[in-house]
Amino acid sequence: MMTQDSIDQAGNQAPDNRVSNQAAESTFREVDDSDRAIPAIEFRDVTMMFDGHEVLNNLSFKVMKGETKIILGGSGCGKSTTIKLVLGLLKPDSGQILVDGEDITQYSEAQMMRVRKKIGMIFQEGALFDSLSVYENVAFKLHEQGVPEEEVEAEVRRMLRFVNLEDAIDKMPSELSGGMRRRVGIARALVGDPKIVMFDEPTAGLDPPTARTICELAMKLRDLEDVSSIFVTHEMNNLDYLCSEYAVVDDAGEVVFEKEGEKLCLINSKVLMMRDGQVIFSGTDETLRKADDKYIQKFLRGH
Repeated sequence: MMTQDSIDQAGNQAPDNRVSNQAAESTFREVDDSDRAIPAIEFRDVTMMFDGHEVLNNLSFKVMKGETKIILGGSGCGKSTTIKLVLGLLKPDSGQILVDGEDITQYSEAQMMRVRKKIGMIFQEGALFDSLSVYENVAFKLHEQGVPEEEVEAEVRRMLRFVNLEDAIDKMPSELSGGMRRRVGIARALVGDPKIVMFDEPTAGLDPPTARTICELAMKLRDLEDVSSIFVTHEMNNLDYLCSEYAVVDDAGEVVFEKEGEKLCLINSKVLMMRDGQVIFSGTDETLRKADDKYIQKFLRGH
């Protein structure tokens, strides 16, 4: 569950921008838990065909608990198809897909409904209901479940605080900027505290400062809430943010972002690069930047 401390970002101590060693160490603490050995998501030799065209070719990878897997690649390489397979919106032609160790490959729609409850989905455009207010959008799932309104309001405000948009609670989507719509979409996806979150090109079309804000939310989920995620993108700035910084709570109870350095090395963010439905790279961002592959170097330079 998301802790009240990390969601509210409040503290009673005097402001102090120094991050205590204890706070930093807690973010990277090894957890002795056999359950963590089971990947949050696992693809085993997954092949997918569309109209005779191979979209995925024996795709295999794992997303461990609390890890962000950044999937890079040009359009048509199979990035978004991967997310649809995790959600059960598509079925592979061969191979296996596991969520928390559970083989969902041949699950029915009714079975997938149960699995999807543990997964938050963040779409490229925010995918808000234009006829509903921000409050009603974020509360949608809770209203469907018949949760009492008093509990609904508390949860909606908690999620909007997490994305720094509580002031927009009564606005309509048409009154929001693109970045604000995207953040409302994130708040809606986080209702119910999913431990797995899918980001499908969440910063596409956004200006750099707003894109940075979206990446910060992803880092907060990864480092403070132990959320496992797939972050599909073709934008190198996202890779820079997610692989070189981490979120911690400072001595004043505020969330701050620290640069990876000699003291700490990020091990909870890995890169998967795809081309023509195949993995052409899997590893750290540092290794990616040193790769000899001409396609990778061209991609890193911005195509």
